[in-house]
Amino acid sequence: MTKLDGSNADRTHSEHTGEPSDGPVGDPQATAAEGKPITFDREGIRAGFLTCLPIALGVGGYGVAFGMLARRAGLSVAEATLMSATVIAGAAQIVAVELWAEPLPVATIVLTTLAVNLRYSLMGAALGPWLERLSPRQSYGSLLVMADENWALTMRELKSGSNRGAFLLGTGIAIWCCWVGATIIGATAGGVIGDPARYGIDFVLAAVFVALAVELWEGHSTLVPWLVALVTAIVAAALVPGEWYILLGGLAAATVEVIRHD
Repeated sequence: MTKLDGSNADRTHSEHTGEPSDGPVGDPQATAAEGKPITFDREGIRAGFLTCLPIALGVGGYGVAFGMLARRAGLSVAEATLMSATVIAGAAQIVAVELWAEPLPVATIVLTTLAVNLRYSLMGAALGPWLERLSPRQSYGSLLVMADENWALTMRELKSGSNRGAFLLGTGIAIWCCWVGATIIGATAGGVIGDPARYGIDFVLAAVFVALAVELWEGHSTLVPWLVALVTAIVAAALVPGEWYILLGGLAAATVEVIRHD
């Protein structure tokens, strides 16, 4: 049975009665997201993997830095690799190893990494119009390998009108492979090289995010939420301890966008 959404119902009413539709005119991107069938196949995975591979190599540079920091914190190569393979969250992993000490401050690490990773709830919600039309195994399996970089690429892909539901999974596989491989390299070399900041390796992630920001820029309409997020994050970083400024900046920008669109 085909689902009849609001726009289709209005159009059908107009065709049968000859009366103009008075239904709300939705966002073209949202309409495309709601009406176009979403596929989930190997071609989507392949397209996502190849598209994300250059970005994933850049993320790999950050993985090398994490591996070095993990070794300095006392983790073995195997432990650092296991963390990267199961967590797949660069900022949270960096924060965790920076807090690593004896005795291990478990509560502090958990709360801090929670604050850093809460932004993923907003990112997942942004993908909702597409992922909700996939099966739970397909959507949740793809979200397991979602990171900032491949989320940005997937948003651009799907908002362009693509119906490749497996694109996120393909990009995530590329991120995972490069992140884990780079962690092994960094952790192995960590005892020899020392502080990665001496070689500028710690700047790799910032450079990747600058490139992603350029890709996500949509003109003057993007400026308002970006500025709100920036100002909120700066103020929160000065007033609130820990990494909560990341979440607060994202929430402030999201709130502004909801108000503007409503």
